[in-house]
Amino acid sequence: MGVLTGLQPERVFYYFEELTKIPHGSGNTKEISDYLAAFAGAHGLQWEQDASNNIIIRKPASAGYENAPAVILQGHCDMVCEKKPGSSHDFTRDALKLAVDGDEVYAEDTTLGGDDGIAVAYMMAILEDDSLAHPALEAVVTTDEEIGLLGAAALDTSELKGKILLNLDSEEEGILTVSCAGGMTSIMELPVRRNEVSGVQYRVENSGLMGGHSGAEIGKNRANANLLMGRLLHGMDLRMDFALAELEGGNKDNAIPRSCAAEIVIGSEEEQTMLEYLQELQEDLRKEYKGSDEGITITAEKTGIGAAPALDPVSTQKVLFFLMNVPNGIRKMSAQISGLVETSLNLGILRLHPDGLEAVSSVRSSVSSAKDALGEKLEYLTEFLGGAYHTEGAYPAWEYQADTPLQKLAVSVYEEMFGKTPTVEAIHAGLECGLFYEKIPGLDSVSFGPDMKHVHTTEESLSVSSTERTYRDLLKLLETIR
Repeated sequence: MGVLTGLQPERVFYYFEELTKIPHGSGNTKEISDYLAAFAGAHGLQWEQDASNNIIIRKPASAGYENAPAVILQGHCDMVCEKKPGSSHDFTRDALKLAVDGDEVYAEDTTLGGDDGIAVAYMMAILEDDSLAHPALEAVVTTDEEIGLLGAAALDTSELKGKILLNLDSEEEGILTVSCAGGMTSIMELPVRRNEVSGVQYRVENSGLMGGHSGAEIGKNRANANLLMGRLLHGMDLRMDFALAELEGGNKDNAIPRSCAAEIVIGSEEEQTMLEYLQELQEDLRKEYKGSDEGITITAEKTGIGAAPALDPVSTQKVLFFLMNVPNGIRKMSAQISGLVETSLNLGILRLHPDGLEAVSSVRSSVSSAKDALGEKLEYLTEFLGGAYHTEGAYPAWEYQADTPLQKLAVSVYEEMFGKTPTVEAIHAGLECGLFYEKIPGLDSVSFGPDMKHVHTTEESLSVSSTERTYRDLLKLLETIR
């Protein structure tokens, strides 16, 4: 028996658990795509798989729905792979270790992949159940959404018949998302030079941060560990001589980094000054981020004494200047939609290689010109410091349209089911709906999903009761589309 056996809806949680047994981090989706193809074949359903491992599974309309408009069900099968420090979990090989705590499903020491495995589980449960009433279905499972919506960008939509899209990649029950930001990944590379430096070697790290999704949580005043390290190192530079040997923070451009570590070399006479400064900085940061990141912890571990290759003074100053001046966080709030972040960016990855600093930011905006302008700002800063800049994975915004037929129907079904009106909103996070909206003229789409907490972090969890309610809502909506 599985860990989730007995949870309702039974088949949804059965398939969700099966999916968590298959490694499916972004860029590693062939096995899970083949699993879905085998599922389709075993149930006598038509399916197509492309070179990007996207898969489309088709199911004919149930009796009485032959003349209803076809519906596209859509979600992605890749997940963000994060684990707690010290965990031995191998995301390329190991099944997730699921657990249930009351109403919450989570994975021990790792991300859960509820974003967006629950969408795939919903689709599989619907596709296997011949007792349900629904129009013709096109279940579209895309890949590599978490690293720039790459699967959806590569997907050939010309054979899709549906003009109604139900995207199942939202994370708060009772909210219908009808618009999202566009985005891109900005890669900045600064050349550096190294010298042999002798002294006391320390590993300095900031950790204990909340982190989170760089779209959904960018407005929650959560600290960015990479930016804090820049501030830490700049503060050290004002107080003492030191050499920077290594620097590493964050793993995903679209996840707010929770920790960042630097390896430095200092003179023995500077040790007390450094330790006092780090203690003072920790206290300051805990006050500044009270309510979001008061658990910030700064540690300094002596790792040795002797010579090490470290950045020369000019390279050190370039790195510090970059980290102290690179834009990050909210850049502009929307003047049209109250409370909506319009433009932002997140410095999610920081790596010091032997000959260069690599910095990767996720840039988002619901206004394409603002997104481009922010990219130009990053490019200017990088090239001014002698570096190189390029972008990857650009995707369009899903433009806001008010009161479409699908929006009205989804609202009325939710009201009938639960006796209250859902919230209709635009979000700052990126959704694949923008790419489908761009590729399929006349598409009417909404996005919704069950309650999830702390997605893209090791505290990620999925609500059991919300999963059940959202499934009933989805089935009723399909039944009503005639």
